[in-house]
Amino acid sequence: MHDATSIDLLPLAVGHMIGLGAIGSCIGIGIMGAKFLESSVRQPELMNSLQTKVFLLVGVLDGAFIIATGIGLWFATANPFKG
Repeated sequence: MHDATSIDLLPLAVGHMIGLGAIGSCIGIGIMGAKFLESSVRQPELMNSLQTKVFLLVGVLDGAFIIATGIGLWFATANPFKG
């Protein structure tokens, strides 16, 4: 039996990094989309300006997830923690 090192736990950490980023991004986009629909029903005259802001924020949320995915895959392939 061998001791668990940080190298053995690297796939688990990468999985958490990508998975939790995806879950958070999806929940954020879902809540924001629901609030956008709710606000556009209440005030239809603001729909065009709100739609621009919603798309900008969707890009920011997806960007954070894509960056986390890139860093996770970099850790998985290059393994910067290896001595």
